[in-house]
Amino acid sequence: MDKNECNLSLDELLKFDGVMAAGIFSSEGKLVEYKSRDTMPKEMAEMTAKFCGAVSIMFDALASAYSQLYKMNWVPQNNWMYSGGDWTVMISGTRGVFVEKSKADLKKLFTALGMC
Repeated sequence: MDKNECNLSLDELLKFDGVMAAGIFSSEGKLVEYKSRDTMPKEMAEMTAKFCGAVSIMFDALASAYSQLYKMNWVPQNNWMYSGGDWTVMISGTRGVFVEKSKADLKKLFTALGMC
């Protein structure tokens, strides 16, 4: 895969089937930027950014502990995904997409987010 294909813009990510919103959040969980296909309220995007920031911090701590205690290199933490019910959140660094699972090709989205 071409390196440029791993750094798509938020507008480009929104073109994928099933993507409701795409966004960027700070490492502290503050919403930096988001775009939504339909009308994802800003409050929902801000709440999602907080959740994603907190989960990323937790995974950073876990990665550091595994690396130190068990000599398993998990640093830096790069990507994670949460899926429940009809929806999935896919994160790569501080960028992510909010996806309706039944309409999406998750493998293509992983690649598009830079999980390649």
